[in-house]
Amino acid sequence: MQGTTVRRAGLVLAVATALTGPAACTSPDSSDGPGQEDRAAHRRSLAALRSAEHATEHAESARVESTTTMGSLMSMTADGTLGWSDGITGTLTITYTGGTMADTMRRLGSTSMEARYLPDAYYARMGDTFAEQAGGRHWIRYAYEDLEALTGGSGAHLGDQMRGTTPNQTVKLLLSSGDVRKVGEETVRGRTATHWSGTVAAADVADAGLRKQLTEAGVTTETVDIWVDDRNLLVKKVEKARMTTGLMTQTAHYADYGVTVRAERPPRSDTGDFEDLMRKQTGTP
Repeated sequence: MQGTTVRRAGLVLAVATALTGPAACTSPDSSDGPGQEDRAAHRRSLAALRSAEHATEHAESARVESTTTMGSLMSMTADGTLGWSDGITGTLTITYTGGTMADTMRRLGSTSMEARYLPDAYYARMGDTFAEQAGGRHWIRYAYEDLEALTGGSGAHLGDQMRGTTPNQTVKLLLSSGDVRKVGEETVRGRTATHWSGTVAAADVADAGLRKQLTEAGVTTETVDIWVDDRNLLVKKVEKARMTTGLMTQTAHYADYGVTVRAERPPRSDTGDFEDLMRKQTGTP
């Protein structure tokens, strides 16, 4: 029973990985292009993107709608609000729409779950079927620092990723691209927005820690596209990461910047801790 519980706790961690993807990856700005005209255009692009990063960061909250696909493993949607004024906070409804993860969740009784982000931990509500095998507790708490307990230490950076899923972090990621370019003006859900695009190669990332993180996650290259409105706010992003296990694609729309965000901590009596589950699984006192 303990093994089953921990495996199901792992499902939530997989959700967290899918939600964040490589969105928190950042690295120093790349050098300018070779020609004078190219260098000038590159500087203008970086200036525009830094303005977008600044405006989006200071907006402090937004409504988020996203879809994520990870090969045959899963496809899922997430809908809710996120804030980033003091760590990440927010509440999302996550729904599995396909893949083996959807089949697994369906066997647990529901393909939807609620996720709550607080500055110190991430909470996931797994439903009644899970609670029956977890001492009646519906929620699992993942303290960000405890995520390093994953096999081989592969979760060492996941806490930082989960706290860095905000739209300004996506702009930072694009700023790390050596080939960032303006695609043109387009319409996103009725709003005129500027489309920017770029590619980040893990092998070319200067920061050693980030390069190791991407390599361990199996990311070789990533394409980032963002759409920025006339207020310098990110309204859409598309990230495609080429991984050793296949292609991961995430599309997100952002709206209602400045929206009030609420994320209540679940009742302690209805919450199990991931670290405790791991200790029970391994027999560690």
